[in-house]
Amino acid sequence: MWEKLTHFEKGCEASGFRLVAGIDEAGRGPLAGPVVAATVIFPPGFKLPGLNDSKQLSPSQREFYYQEIVNHALAIGVGVVESGVIDQINILQATLLAAKMAVSQLTPQPDYLLIDALNLSFISIPQKSIIKGDTLSYSIAGASVVAKVTRDRIMRMYHHQHPEYQFDHHKGYGTKEHLHRIQIHGPSPLHRLSFRGVLPAR
Repeated sequence: MWEKLTHFEKGCEASGFRLVAGIDEAGRGPLAGPVVAATVIFPPGFKLPGLNDSKQLSPSQREFYYQEIVNHALAIGVGVVESGVIDQINILQATLLAAKMAVSQLTPQPDYLLIDALNLSFISIPQKSIIKGDTLSYSIAGASVVAKVTRDRIMRMYHHQHPEYQFDHHKGYGTKEHLHRIQIHGPSPLHRLSFRGVLPAR
């Protein structure tokens, strides 16, 4: 499994790139809360067995790997774009903005980007977009864990501000429970009004 996840990083290293950043996002689909992008630079040759796409890990496993990444990564960047901005510029542009914010936080700056299914050509760093990259690159997998854990923590914080929506259960995704609570209480300031299911159909 680990050999499969090192293919792209080894290719970058063979081409002379040393600081390779993986980029991934969490929260493009939910009806509420932010979209979060994260980017991670691991030391060359770094190994973290069991690391995988965050969707393949349990919540406790994500927390474990999150802490390991924080302890060992050379650099981590996180970009958060809230629902109001998502409504203004659309979810794709908000995701790209979050990714740009995340990369700008990295010190040192990377010399190559491995990106999960996004085109960041507006960033002047050599890069490769990889479909399902969070299952094919450990740098992207690490970024997926950071993005997911960060967003889940934000949604749990929002639960305390708006407990009537139970954000700690569904994290803003369009579950039956969440849609029912929107029907009862109407949308909160955290909801994406441009997303179907948030406002009553006309």
